[in-house]
Amino acid sequence: QVQLVEHGGGEVQAGDSLKLSCEVYGRTTRIDRLGWFRRAPGKEREFIASSQWTGDSANYIDVVKGRFIISKDSAKNTAYLEMTNLKPEDTAVYYCSAGIQWRPDPSSAEYYDYWGQGTQVTVSS
Repeated sequence: QVQLVEHGGGEVQAGDSLKLSCEVYGRTTRIDRLGWFRRAPGKEREFIASSQWTGDSANYIDVVKGRFIISKDSAKNTAYLEMTNLKPEDTAVYYCSAGIQWRPDPSSAEYYDYWGQGTQVTVSS
């Protein structure tokens, strides 16, 4: 089993930055990939970015490229989503997720087996 706990959400102004953390517990050696998703009010869950758990390869959706960066601290089994130049349209509940086996599409929620509880990010204009 793998457990994920997110921290770091909050209310900020447009243009501000936030750094979300995702603490990973349990059988971390099973993890293949970490993903970040968000769900904005009234919208479907949206893939944002993902990275290999043990490597540096990462991918991002276009609307966050250049503003959001994934990083990891392997010693702490913690992943981070650093968000800069936040916009009101970034307002959402943000989730980290972990997949334990390779599947064809890492931007699909079906790739991931475990999910955190989510953390609210609110960006005001």
